[in-house]
Amino acid sequence: MASYKLSYFNITGLAEPIRMLLKYGNIDFVDDRVERDDWPNRKPEMPFGKMPVLTINGKQYHQSLALARYCAKLVKLVGKDQLEDLEIEGMVETINDLRQHISMYSYEADPAIKESRKDKLFNETIPYFLERLDKIAKENGGHLACNKLTWADIYFTSLSDHMIVMTNREVLAKYANLTKVRDTVLAIPQIKKWVEVRPKP
Repeated sequence: MASYKLSYFNITGLAEPIRMLLKYGNIDFVDDRVERDDWPNRKPEMPFGKMPVLTINGKQYHQSLALARYCAKLVKLVGKDQLEDLEIEGMVETINDLRQHISMYSYEADPAIKESRKDKLFNETIPYFLERLDKIAKENGGHLACNKLTWADIYFTSLSDHMIVMTNREVLAKYANLTKVRDTVLAIPQIKKWVEVRPKP
């Protein structure tokens, strides 16, 4: 039986899709949470000096989307064929694009540059993405692809809290279909339990 260790900071962030997928599949893993103060000591251990890193049977693997895709296959939340996979992965990449736009704003250290990005992010970029994602969720019966639960739903849900924290706004509040996606995922018993017991930053 394979052994898994997931290394990441003590936040949700890029590791949470992987954690949720593993929990969905009832796959045991070591939740290796690296404290910020210890990161300089741990960084040389990582293949490219970044996390998340998933160690499987002693071998390290990296890149968050690749890891999430692997876990989705492991827990059978992928498509039934290549076209369904294309639809699902297109949604995942789109959600990740939105996350990157928000990250550029949230992590900007220069207050003037951050302020200059604020109006476009909140009045153009976020509505542009969420309105279209909400429409897709409606068309797919409360899911983001293929009219069924896929790893796109878990990917979106797992990053939604992180995006709310980064923006300091309830960005999903007026998007009923995306809220439905999130509520559906959070109601899955093994994910519900994980959210209740997972370590708090």
